[in-house]
Order: sequence, then structure tokens, then C-alpha cells
Amino acid sequence: MPSKPLEPLAKKLFKGVIVVELLGVFGAYGLFHMMNTSQDFRSTVNRRFPSILEAYYKSNEWAGVYGVRERDHETWAAKND
Repeated sequence: MPSKPLEPLAKKLFKGVIVVELLGVFGAYGLFHMMNTSQDFRSTVNRRFPSILEAYYKSNEWAGVYGVRERDHETWAAKND
């Protein structure tokens, strides 16, 4: 019966894993929401983490939302001129 003393530790670890996963899900949703509502934020993400912006564009295209990438590039090109 040596497994009894490990049960409290296992429960704490399990709860910790659940909390970390929930934080990750809510963080990913928050990032998506910020990117979905702010073109300026997408511009910042483009400069700092272009791979994340590419994943955002791909997920929109998979969901059937087209034209976001093109509008962003047009707007950013107009600002540079």
C-alpha cells in the first residue's frame, strides 16, 4: 500500500496541470481576440512574431474568412508610402 501517500501529491499535480491548461486556452483566446479586433495589434505582431500572424491568417482562411491578410497588406503599404 505505498501508493496512498502519493495520492495528495498526484491530486495537486493534476490540479496544477488543469490550471496551466486553462490559462493557456484563455491566453490563446485573448490573443486571438486582440488580433481579430485590432489591425494595429496585428501590425505589432507582424513585426515581432510573424509566424504567429501567419497562423492567425491561416486559421481565418480555414474558417472561411478571407481577405484579412490582403486588407492588412494594403493598409500597411499605404502607411509606408
